[in-house]
Amino acid sequence: MTAEASVDMTAEAIRSEAQRIRDRGEGEPRVARDPVNVPMINNWTEALGDSNPRYPEVAPPAMVQAWTMYGLQGVRAADDPLGAMITVLDDAGYTSIVATDCEQTYQRYLRPGERLAVRSRLGDVVGPKRTALGEGWFVTTHSTWYSGDEGDEPVAEMLFRVLKFRPPEPAPIQPKRDVPRPAVSRDTEYFWAGTAAGELRIQRCGECGALRHPPGPMCPACGATRPEHVVATGRGEVYSYVVHHHPPVPGRTPPFVVALVELEEGVRMLGELRDVDPSGVRVGLPVEVAFDRVDDELTLPAWRPR
Repeated sequence: MTAEASVDMTAEAIRSEAQRIRDRGEGEPRVARDPVNVPMINNWTEALGDSNPRYPEVAPPAMVQAWTMYGLQGVRAADDPLGAMITVLDDAGYTSIVATDCEQTYQRYLRPGERLAVRSRLGDVVGPKRTALGEGWFVTTHSTWYSGDEGDEPVAEMLFRVLKFRPPEPAPIQPKRDVPRPAVSRDTEYFWAGTAAGELRIQRCGECGALRHPPGPMCPACGATRPEHVVATGRGEVYSYVVHHHPPVPGRTPPFVVALVELEEGVRMLGELRDVDPSGVRVGLPVEVAFDRVDDELTLPAWRPR
């Protein structure tokens, strides 16, 4: 199967490939590179902070998968069912993967010196499904670990499920709008972080509680230098305004209204007044905040009638 063929690969074709892999049954046993051993048990339990006194006389059951992992240089066998199904879905355009759930069952504890082997088969392949990550297929495999001189004693089982999904097309990068950009300082960064989060923040003195805007490093009421902030309701009234006709302003089409709004909290704040004919603006007009997302770096506060 080739990347070119992926464009025409239907859901029915994917199910047919899944059935073909499923019909092969279990793959050949993959023998662990190393036997169950004390150093690995000690490393595992130390990393997890597991002080069970039975270890390392026996191995933690949840380690079972670790004994037969491929390693950094490992390559999946041709008959590995998960690898085969991943290839099918990669070729169909479902190129991303995330594990969704894992269920393990243990028959007994393992002891140092045992060498394991694992065999896997393909289970359900369900899709296409719409998910938050994108359209995808849920792929389930069933694995059984064996021990014993003949490698025929089942000691653990695992159901493992992944989601192979087609990532959505990345959103196009929007060019930055040509608008006058504020200078962000240590005193004002909280304000611009607030507008980005959809909050209108007002500086408050950490000593006397006085509110002020624009923000500054020192409280004009008591001289303290412990600024905090509160989140405003965003409601107020037009205290004063101008209708701007000239000169041209980047990102604005004249005429537009710039309003000084007195907020319910008592401070006054400037911003463009939108969604209103300039001739209809008046002092005392009730307004509320609106946030103008310019780009990923800047969101400006503005006003609209309420």
